[in-house]
Amino acid sequence: MKLVVTVGMPGSGKDEIVSVAKDLGFHVIKMGDLVRAETQRRRLPLNDQNIGRIANEEREKHGHSIWAKRVIPLVTETKTLIDGCRGDDELSLFRHNFGDLVLIGVHSSPDTRYERLLKRGRGDDAMSHEAFYERDRRELKFGIGNALALADHMLVNEGTVQELRHSAEEVLRTVLE
Repeated sequence: MKLVVTVGMPGSGKDEIVSVAKDLGFHVIKMGDLVRAETQRRRLPLNDQNIGRIANEEREKHGHSIWAKRVIPLVTETKTLIDGCRGDDELSLFRHNFGDLVLIGVHSSPDTRYERLLKRGRGDDAMSHEAFYERDRRELKFGIGNALALADHMLVNEGTVQELRHSAEEVLRTVLE
């Protein structure tokens, strides 16, 4: 099995890694989609406040690795990329269940990420600076910084989309070797 996990702050460029992985034939599971689905199941609007609250409530109720536990049964393909690991507890659970995996970290500065989120305009993206930094603080409480520090490969995304896609393809091709 070839398992890749991505970790990065919101707006760092993980979606581009996902796109490259799909082009290379990886099955992709986005952890955030599970949180958004749970938010919808509860008939709540998909916004940053609700999605963050649901993610946090589930972690408090079921433990920090609950979203990883919910992803594990979805890993059925021999080439899979799990997008959006949020902490070292989730990473530990993936390693326990799948053994060998490759963790790709994606880093961009807060200013770069904020500008990207404004352009992306997804309903759960924070739009004010205050909301943006509050979301960052929430993500860091989940342990995302610890998971980033454990990355096997770190992609710094301060350049063009093409540069990031090229770097991601290089890393993903080494996984497939």
